[in-house]
Amino acid sequence: MDTRFLESFVAVVEFGSMAEAGRRLNLTAAGVAQRLRVLEEDFGIALVTRVGRRVHPTEAGVAVFAKARVLLQGIRELRQVALADTESGELRLGAVSTAMTGILPRAMRGLHATHPNFNIFVAPGTSMDLYERVVDGDLDAAIIVAPPFRMPKTCDWRPIRTEPLLLIRPESLAMEDPRELLSTQPFIRYDRNHWGGRLAENYLRYLDIVPEDRFELDALEAIAVMVDSGLGVSLVPDWAPPWPEGIRLTKTIIPNPEFARHIGLVWLRASNSLRTIGAFLDEVASAGSSD
Repeated sequence: MDTRFLESFVAVVEFGSMAEAGRRLNLTAAGVAQRLRVLEEDFGIALVTRVGRRVHPTEAGVAVFAKARVLLQGIRELRQVALADTESGELRLGAVSTAMTGILPRAMRGLHATHPNFNIFVAPGTSMDLYERVVDGDLDAAIIVAPPFRMPKTCDWRPIRTEPLLLIRPESLAMEDPRELLSTQPFIRYDRNHWGGRLAENYLRYLDIVPEDRFELDALEAIAVMVDSGLGVSLVPDWAPPWPEGIRLTKTIIPNPEFARHIGLVWLRASNSLRTIGAFLDEVASAGSSD
């Protein structure tokens, strides 16, 4: 049995979609579906059912899913043990969207130069999703927003970047007072389901302001473009560049550090990938010091 097919099945169950599983695994939805068909033929039983665009495990699929996750984790640990004394390594890394473009490129370039035989897999996601995947052992480490709770002692954390909260407005909007802007202008809200979005909500509560919400989005780049288009103002973290090209915004830093977003790397202290995690952290630090 090809373990890559099991990996595809696990991804489909976790994300509930052939298309999303394919995106995470760098496959087409058709390719994922083909792997599932082969797997089901091998087992001789249906593992998933489809309801509209959603995919759900059958009773047999639930049982296989639980065992498959353990098996795949064990295989990955065996691979790490085998590579422990070599110049090779594997790292399954998660990253929030702004880290994918603002932090990872230079760090990955440096890591490839110093450790060309490392095999790196990068998974996008929200901080909450990626944190849970690290705790569950699906990822070795993840660049996320610092959780709004105390992490367990089984996890380790390294700060990478502090991002103060920004009030952004169209350059053409002459009004400057933050309280007046937030009280009178349409507000484009950073999704409160994100840990970073909750910081903006906490700041509004601190000011005792209930803004006129126009949109609530989970994509910071899209929020910046909409503000540039004159659709409203917003509170966003000062994420690592690049920002969208061609936009003309006025940015006002919120000086209160209580509402800053802290980006860092989380991993399990007992991880078998500590060597590759350490090498990655060295490159992140090197890239940051060259800013």
